[in-house]
Amino acid sequence: MDKVIVTINRQFCGGGNYIGKKLSEKLGVPFYDKELVNMAAKEAGYAESTFERVDEVATNSLLYSLIMGVHNSAQTGVMPDNDKLFTIQANIIREAAKKGSCVVLGRCSNYILREEKPLVRIFLKADMDFRKARYEKLYGQPEKGTIEEDLEKRDKKRSSYFKFYTGQRWDGLDMYDLVINTGKIGFDESVDHIIDYINKMKY
Repeated sequence: MDKVIVTINRQFCGGGNYIGKKLSEKLGVPFYDKELVNMAAKEAGYAESTFERVDEVATNSLLYSLIMGVHNSAQTGVMPDNDKLFTIQANIIREAAKKGSCVVLGRCSNYILREEKPLVRIFLKADMDFRKARYEKLYGQPEKGTIEEDLEKRDKKRSSYFKFYTGQRWDGLDMYDLVINTGKIGFDESVDHIIDYINKMKY
């Protein structure tokens, strides 16, 4: 296949970053994740830290407007950092897809690129016990609450972000071509499974 765009959404601690990077290496294509924040910050003339704190976080534009005393942010040119980041990142993602094959992690990329072809939309999940063990290995214990509570909080944040900017369910089956339980088959096997799926795709 001459060109393929792969988007990956994932539960927290389900191996999304590892799988995305490994997949891009095996396919020999660019991988876009955190660097999207850096690219967006440079384009907007902002410090990277400004966008890092709102990355994949939905804003409440109405609440923001009320706090700022602004009734119509579009008319005044005032836009929350969350919305600025999403808008710029969406444009960067579209431009990256136009240039050629790539792997994009999160950030509503499966929705943003829904008109691209060929497009493979992946969702990575894993059982709670697997994710709890991986969380503890990578991060230790959370400052507040339990590991399970933090995992649920982070997934809820991603779900809310996706719903806010797309109007669709983050975990809706219609949004994906392939769903993989990474804890059942392993991360490297998940990469191979995605590549096998790509090779068997028919457009």
